[in-house]
Amino acid sequence: QVQLVESGGGLVQAGGSLRLSCAASGRTFSSYAMGWFRQAPGKEREFVATINWSGVSTYYADFSKGRFTISRDNPKNPVYLQMNSLKPEATAVYYCAARYGSGWYGTRDDYEYWGQGTQVTVSS
Repeated sequence: QVQLVESGGGLVQAGGSLRLSCAASGRTFSSYAMGWFRQAPGKEREFVATINWSGVSTYYADFSKGRFTISRDNPKNPVYLQMNSLKPEATAVYYCAARYGSGWYGTRDDYEYWGQGTQVTVSS
């Protein structure tokens, strides 16, 4: 059974940082692109960032450029989302997702596997 497990969420003050991790089990995700999405209360799940299978190519939503960094050491290791200078509007459940492919992918429908999410709360 394929599982993606997010960790690293929590409560942080505005301006602070968090590092989210996404670990995969049940199969090797070495040929898979990974993505991070978030969903705030009452809102649609939105794209945050994506990284290709090798970690060479990344793509970010406009709101995350310059403050968030997605990374993976190698295709078999967890995927990380470093979030700096956090704002209260970043409060949401953050989800990790995976799909087979050589590129990066920026929409929800692109992804096959999803984690259960980790809560991030940014206080003002």
